[in-house]
Amino acid sequence: MSETLRITYIQTELTWENPKVNKLHFEQKLSECPSDTELIILPEMFTTGFSMNAEANAEEAEVVLDWMKAQARKYEAAITGSAMVKENEKFYNRMFFVKPDGSYAKYDKKHLFTLAREHKTYTPGTERCVVDYKGWKLCLLVCYDLRFPVWARYKDDYDALIYVANWPKKRVAAWDILLQARAVENMSYCIGLNIMGIDGNEFPYVGHSAGYDALGKCLSDHHPEEEAIQSLTLEKSHLSELREKLGFLRDKDPFSIT
Repeated sequence: MSETLRITYIQTELTWENPKVNKLHFEQKLSECPSDTELIILPEMFTTGFSMNAEANAEEAEVVLDWMKAQARKYEAAITGSAMVKENEKFYNRMFFVKPDGSYAKYDKKHLFTLAREHKTYTPGTERCVVDYKGWKLCLLVCYDLRFPVWARYKDDYDALIYVANWPKKRVAAWDILLQARAVENMSYCIGLNIMGIDGNEFPYVGHSAGYDALGKCLSDHHPEEEAIQSLTLEKSHLSELREKLGFLRDKDPFSIT
């Protein structure tokens, strides 16, 4: 078990509906990450942008996985991010967490963005995914999931929430507030990665990626609306001491998530 976890997220632009170009772009960005990084976070739909044109652009899940495995092995760091994938004639907005040894976990986005009719193209997930990596429990979540606190509710099962997103400029104030709220209410680290640029539907994105500690303090120091490769060190003692000393989680209301 590691007392600390060194993570790096990549806030950048995506090329609309072009998996080949986006993979090459991230290969360059990955080479710029600090060598002590243990986990690298890529955005939601990092191969295409947030497109509903899955029939033309979705890759087989194994194709995306093979690329992520190669990068994780090359940099000796876990890599996580979501992509549109096709499996058994269905499409998913699927988040993978790939470890350097090639083992992996997957999370299919639960809350599909009905405003963009995502639910008409993709199949929703039904189960949360908490990954065990170097003794850290990491809960994987995607974009619109951020608006639903019950789905992310702490059940004595994670140390950090990781959200990857394509969250547009017009609602970025909500993104800022909700990321911080998820950290505070769950007394957990909360990392949110968003993109930059303008997508194929002419929607602008302005980043605001950030990491928060268990009291809601922002740990990131880059300009929120510029491209960035941000590294953060998470500390187990920060969580255990606060959770024990303050005890807020012991007073939470009991209910079941169905």
